[in-house]
Amino acid sequence: MKKEHYHGGRPRSEQARAAILDAVDDLLVEVGYAAMTMKGISEKAGVSRQTLYRWWSHKAEILFEASVADAEEELEISPTGAPLDDLRAYLEALVRFLTHSPAGAAYRALLGEAQHDSAVGELLSAKDLLGDSARVVIERALGKDTLPIPIDQATALLIGPTFFWILSGRNSEQLVPLKLAEDFMSDLRARQLR
Repeated sequence: MKKEHYHGGRPRSEQARAAILDAVDDLLVEVGYAAMTMKGISEKAGVSRQTLYRWWSHKAEILFEASVADAEEELEISPTGAPLDDLRAYLEALVRFLTHSPAGAAYRALLGEAQHDSAVGELLSAKDLLGDSARVVIERALGKDTLPIPIDQATALLIGPTFFWILSGRNSEQLVPLKLAEDFMSDLRARQLR
């Protein structure tokens, strides 16, 4: 169960919360992060600004909450029992998330904003969306105690090439998840022999 950012006051109405999270996703696509405002979110969701501010301090918190919930679902893969297949499936999900998902678009927008806004940077550092999902796959596929490097380093090694490729504006269709998974496994094997 995910932790929700909550400032006190009356308990959240699940219907209002869902409307707000949907509205922030829609506005990101319609107007972009920079033009999105708390007023616009409240109008799109059909709730008062007071309701928004009761639950969140700024638009980045709302967008982050929306992307966390979706990312956890979109980056979860069913284990096959074959490590290479699991890693490939995860990398395929990661490419889809970063290139086609509204939650992925939200995450990319927040990453960009974090370069200029330390509060957004702190928000992103509180929960490692991609690292957490990769950690589950790596530990399940390869075993927690068999890695030749720390798990955080392994997650960066798995995610890094795809993440850099997409965030630097390159064509995601040129990525080959199977090849990336094979390279990851090969790198880990080479490190074990050192």
